[in-house]
Amino acid sequence: MDQTAPIAPCFHDVRFPASLSFGSIGGPERRTDVVTLANGFEERNTPWAHSRRRYDAGLGLRSLEDIEALIAFFEARQGQMYGFRWKDWSDYKSSAASQEVRFDDQVIGMGDGVRQDFQLTKSYRSGAQSYDRPISKPVVGSVRVGVEQDALQEGVDYTLDASTGLIRFTHPPESGLAVRAGFEFDVPVRFDTDRIQTSVASFQAGDVPNVPVVELRV
Repeated sequence: MDQTAPIAPCFHDVRFPASLSFGSIGGPERRTDVVTLANGFEERNTPWAHSRRRYDAGLGLRSLEDIEALIAFFEARQGQMYGFRWKDWSDYKSSAASQEVRFDDQVIGMGDGVRQDFQLTKSYRSGAQSYDRPISKPVVGSVRVGVEQDALQEGVDYTLDASTGLIRFTHPPESGLAVRAGFEFDVPVRFDTDRIQTSVASFQAGDVPNVPVVELRV
């Protein structure tokens, strides 16, 4: 008999207080290997198919109560041990920042009459180029799904796995029809440190701790 203990999940499905992430700084990071050749031309390559986001949670702190909330959240996650949800206020929904989420915000795939599962994605476009970002932590209650111009009903036409961002249709969308979705979403992250240093005196003087947070691959 296998006596190996089961591995505990390393992600807590809880969001870092949105009031504390508001005011933080951060954004996407890419990794590019650049080799300059003898003739001055460059060869560029990347081992990353997807970007990775980094944030500083410390800059959202405004009061001693905020520090208490941060420490409680940090201790409950055991530092870097457990991941959590993070609201990136600069990029948290499928629509434009000034617009409401609609079922036709994003095209997440094309029906073929067989496929039932579709991953939520958000497309970033500039000119002729685009990047499709997988969305794995949608906000429950915010997701809207449709096929072509018809909005569908969750629980009847499809189900949502909020822990992975996977949509499963009751019946496969017909061939050639665009599968669309709109949603709000969080970023799966963890603390990028096992230590938080705070000082009541320095905080009251306007100094805040550095609390790095980094996106997880999930």
